[in-house]
Amino acid sequence: MIYLTNLQKKVRIPRKRLLALAKKVARGERLKGDLSVVFAADAEISRINRQFLGRRGPTDVISFPLADGHDRLAGEILISAETARREAALRRIPLQRELGLYVAHGILHLCGYDDTTPHKAKKMRKREAYYMKGL
Repeated sequence: MIYLTNLQKKVRIPRKRLLALAKKVARGERLKGDLSVVFAADAEISRINRQFLGRRGPTDVISFPLADGHDRLAGEILISAETARREAALRRIPLQRELGLYVAHGILHLCGYDDTTPHKAKKMRKREAYYMKGL
């Protein structure tokens, strides 16, 4: 099961489309367990970014893998809706597309994809592009 939660009020979240995308990626990557996708404001994601990653300021996506063999929850993805809105405007793309990219990116992190080296990032971007077709 995939749970979408919107904790912010500044950005409209296209729930149906993003839920469909999340299901597509989770199915395609054979993600086991439930998934929580949370849309938050910059202030909240900044707090979590600092607390868990030691970084200041907002970021686009933070993924928390939670499955330990005893838990049904595969992980939680925290997405900054405000960052998505800013980035979509800068890149001149629809907000829905930017939010979708963050959803796909977060799920791929839970599935073991990494973007810490150019080679790994290229592989991850290729998977993101595959899932983003049609959004």
